Amino acid sequence: MNTKIKWLREKLNGLNMQGMIVSNPVNVRYLTGINAEGVLLITRKENYYITDSRYLEEVKSILTIDDEIIVSNVVDINKYDYENFFSFCDNVGFEENYITYATYKKYMERYKANNLEETDGILEKQRMFKDEEEISLIQKACSITDNCFSHLLKFIKIGMTEKQIAYEIEKYFFENGTDGLSFETIVASGKNSSKPHAKTTDKKIEEGDPITIDFGCKYKGYCSDMTRTIFAGFVPEKIKPIYDLVLTNQLQTAKDMKEGMDIRTLFRNVDNDFKLHGYSLVHSLGHGVGLEIHEHPFINQKNDNSLKENMVITNEPGIYLPGEFGVRIEDTSLITKSGCINLTKSDKNYIVVG
Repeated sequence: MNTKIKWLREKLNGLNMQGMIVSNPVNVRYLTGINAEGVLLITRKENYYITDSRYLEEVKSILTIDDEIIVSNVVDINKYDYENFFSFCDNVGFEENYITYATYKKYMERYKANNLEETDGILEKQRMFKDEEEISLIQKACSITDNCFSHLLKFIKIGMTEKQIAYEIEKYFFENGTDGLSFETIVASGKNSSKPHAKTTDKKIEEGDPITIDFGCKYKGYCSDMTRTIFAGFVPEKIKPIYDLVLTNQLQTAKDMKEGMDIRTLFRNVDNDFKLHGYSLVHSLGHGVGLEIHEHPFINQKNDNSLKENMVITNEPGIYLPGEFGVRIEDTSLITKSGCINLTKSDKNYIVVG
């Protein structure tokens, strides 16, 4: 039996829903392992995956008898068949945060459900808690990312461009068994590092530049995320106090992260310390990581929830001085009952390259 679908059925039953239309491909993959175009229908008795002929062979090769999913070709399903999927269902759930209003109207017309009900992101909320297999895949992605960083420390030279470094990261990931990048790589040097989400440019690395590298890969669908700020040639004295402040807070946050820790307090602890030194935390302290690079929970001052065991989140404080430089240090971490485990393990002390 597919345990994730079993969980979903029980959750829907508690919400007085007799079925659900799952169309977000990330949620489909979470529930089934399928990474192909299509829609998953959870009906009163059966589970259906509707796709077109291009993906039938791939989908059938992924699913097993235990998944209990009937695969159907969209061409073979006529209007009458669509209307029968949710017969005698009073309430059918849909992903209100994913589909457009036009798609909502199409579902109403196609499935003839009595009522389409919002599901309040139940799948996205459940995805916060990783099972053993998911944790193993994220660990593997993080290990490859650490290895890539070790490679970069030998590769980066003064005079290279940010784009050359970013290309080397992408090349390394594709040559080392990943699905590719988990997000667009950021390589920001010198003044460019003052932008939290800088665009990688043709700027050449100069002696004395801080180089912020924010990167990650996907392994069998699951993401890694790591940031390190390193230095070309030497560490400028004016940057050392900022770097030390960011690192101190990053390490303290890692000590504070455990089951039951209040998320809002976690954020405020860092922001308050930054403000004591004349700075502020201008972005979230972190976010969940899984099949998507940004998942629940988001570690910010608006989130009044607590950390729970088996969440995988980032820990990424940063300080940015517009027009001068920036420093960010980030790890992907697994929350446990008694603390957290850094899944990215690369050195965070001063690193000089070039």
